[in-house]
Amino acid sequence: MDANSQLAFVPPAHATVWQRRLVFSPLGRIVNFVVTMIAAGFVVGSVFHVLGWNAKDADPLLRAVAEMIGRLLPALVAYLILVRGVESRPVAELSLRRLPAQGGLGLAIGIGLMSLTVAVLWLLGSYHVLHTNPAADWAPAVLVVGVGAGLGEEILFRGVLFRIVEEGLGTWWSLAISALFFGAVHLNNPGATLWSSLSIAIEAGILLGLLYHVTRSLWICAGMHLAWNVLQGTVFGIAVSGLPPDGFLVAKMTGPGWLSGGDFGAEASVVALLVCTSLSGVLLAMALRRGSIVPPAWQRRIPPTASATPTTPG
Repeated sequence: MDANSQLAFVPPAHATVWQRRLVFSPLGRIVNFVVTMIAAGFVVGSVFHVLGWNAKDADPLLRAVAEMIGRLLPALVAYLILVRGVESRPVAELSLRRLPAQGGLGLAIGIGLMSLTVAVLWLLGSYHVLHTNPAADWAPAVLVVGVGAGLGEEILFRGVLFRIVEEGLGTWWSLAISALFFGAVHLNNPGATLWSSLSIAIEAGILLGLLYHVTRSLWICAGMHLAWNVLQGTVFGIAVSGLPPDGFLVAKMTGPGWLSGGDFGAEASVVALLVCTSLSGVLLAMALRRGSIVPPAWQRRIPPTASATPTTPG
């Protein structure tokens, strides 16, 4: 496989020097996205403030809907403007006709990873179910840490940061940079430590980066992210990145922090690290076998075409 075929966008051959540097360059497009997302976020936040949806005394479900939209809509709008307006290509990685199959595959991967992680923690005597809670308020978690965080963060970290940095610096640097940023944004979460953020960078940042590299699908990444978060908190009753759970199962974690994950949740457990890293190894082997690892821009010859649509599974 030609590494160039992995790239979703190639600058137009007729672009001027300043357009290549300010508009079509990796840094220029990332800045474009961030500025647009901040502006869209300000508009969305202002609308919700006027409507009172994000007020402390608002209905909890309405507030959750507002938070989900606030996490997702600015990133989605900015991404569509970037891809359709600047890169002038189809948004193949978010094709709606591929949502059922690819989103379903991502959900299955996330369910499998989290279920395996909890099963191992239970076998090791670290995860204990105390009782069930049929009245668990699952809707806010599904909306906020599921849909909002799952798709919103995947657009930002895989659709923009990983994909665009890969065009300039290549796959290896892109994996490292996007994973480190992904871990760093969790440093302010309750119960966060340097270990928890490093764990997230390795087990989720690298895994999701490789998953996007191999599939070129944001639906698969978002489905996995959503399933991991929702299953962890809403089903198994384990803290999600430090956020307290409200799950169908009321559980308690015991044992040393490196095993249980402590107050931060299963993401900071060495079990999750090993489970997710194992899948990362499989994905890396697939990428190496295909020859899809993209070298830095200065080590490859870019064909003079306006754009190239990424290859994604049907």
